[in-house]
Amino acid sequence: MSWADSHGAMSRRTAVRAGALGLMGLSMSDVARLRADAPGSRGKSVIYVFLSGGLAQHESFDMKPDAPKEIRGTFNPIRTKTPGIHICEHLPLLARQSDKWSLVRSLTHPHNEHSQGHHVMLTGMSAQPAGFSASKPQDTDDPSIAAVANSLLKPRGHAPTPVMVMPDKIVHRTGRTIPGQFAGRMGAARNPWFLESSPYHPLHYGAYPKYLFHHATGAMKDSGLSFQSPQLALPHGLNLHRLKDRIDLRQGLESQTRALEAAANQEDFDKYRQAALSLLANGKAHDAFDLSKADPKQIERYGDNSFGWSLLMARNLVELGVNLVQVNLGNNETWDTHGNAWPHLKDYLLPPMDLAMSALLDDLHASGLLDDTLVVMAGEFGRTPEISLLEKHYKGPGRDHWGALQSVLFAGGGVKGGNVIGASDKIGKYPSRDPQKPENLAATIYEALGIPRDATYEDVTGRPYPVYNAHPIKGLI
Repeated sequence: MSWADSHGAMSRRTAVRAGALGLMGLSMSDVARLRADAPGSRGKSVIYVFLSGGLAQHESFDMKPDAPKEIRGTFNPIRTKTPGIHICEHLPLLARQSDKWSLVRSLTHPHNEHSQGHHVMLTGMSAQPAGFSASKPQDTDDPSIAAVANSLLKPRGHAPTPVMVMPDKIVHRTGRTIPGQFAGRMGAARNPWFLESSPYHPLHYGAYPKYLFHHATGAMKDSGLSFQSPQLALPHGLNLHRLKDRIDLRQGLESQTRALEAAANQEDFDKYRQAALSLLANGKAHDAFDLSKADPKQIERYGDNSFGWSLLMARNLVELGVNLVQVNLGNNETWDTHGNAWPHLKDYLLPPMDLAMSALLDDLHASGLLDDTLVVMAGEFGRTPEISLLEKHYKGPGRDHWGALQSVLFAGGGVKGGNVIGASDKIGKYPSRDPQKPENLAATIYEALGIPRDATYEDVTGRPYPVYNAHPIKGLI
């Protein structure tokens, strides 16, 4: 029973003016994200690891060692635990865990531009919607997978919300926010909760502090970046019994009140209030968000950097009961290796990803969570087979954007380990067998979450849209 239930009803205005939600660091738009309207899911949890920028399939999970020199690159394949499956030499820890994961080497879509690719892979819709703009999110965009799940699921266990996206929104180095991350036509009230723990900086890439780099210049020094867990504690001297009577905790609360009153009706507000107050009072939630309480050995296993911190927190959130956690493993198109690709992948990108992902799979397995947690790792696209050099920007070569092919890793949630679905042609340019689309990936996630095949979501006018636009990927489970 929540505090609000045990202490009687509290008016909407009193709760808002008490700052119950502001104390959590939530804006009023965040409040609207704490919706849970549909019946509870009986499905699994999902961790969707998103590699903004586009991981090169040739340098990761679909190497072409027999291709011509201008195609194959400089990395070598290594054996995995599964006979016949080889991956990049700079992913040795994941190679030892191939019995836990499967690969789809044939995911394809038609878009080679970052914003389009993000929209496609975060929404699971290959076609661009009418009115789409690469420059900014639009209210006519397709809703993200995270937003659809947020609208259809209830949180489980001690979770305050069914969906979280972390550790930041994906923002381009120019400062524009990338489309595809939000609720689009469903309206902002359906946006997922963004747990913004990682600061944005236009020149920073990678897993800071140790692996901080710039695509053109290489290693960078940490300029005070910090991974900030949300402040969930009440101020000193204020407990939950006094909260409902405290009406002047923050300046500017009137504007907060108006925003909330415009965003939520009385019925909805009861849900927001209970979720917020329950989270404030919940010690388990505190621990899930507070990495300072994590065992130092656990931090070391994941990597004492932003990649490791993000995946460790995602693991904690799943255990808390969050249904879907999207982890943006590197902001600002971190994986966009147009130039200096091989030294940067070798020194800054693949090692922390390999460590954090392998620790996540080990941890989920050891804790008994892996069977009920689907882990998916993908980017907005793959990269071209052809190696190129942009001399004006980089000293060394790399690969361009390529939506026609990428490799996606799946693990847990009943996924058959040591399995490869689909294949690419001899140079890794197009699928040669069993092509899969973003719609298939989205359907796989929705099914893992327990969302029925006939489910629909509604836009702001009440018009229904099908959640599923393809079948889940066959052969994974």
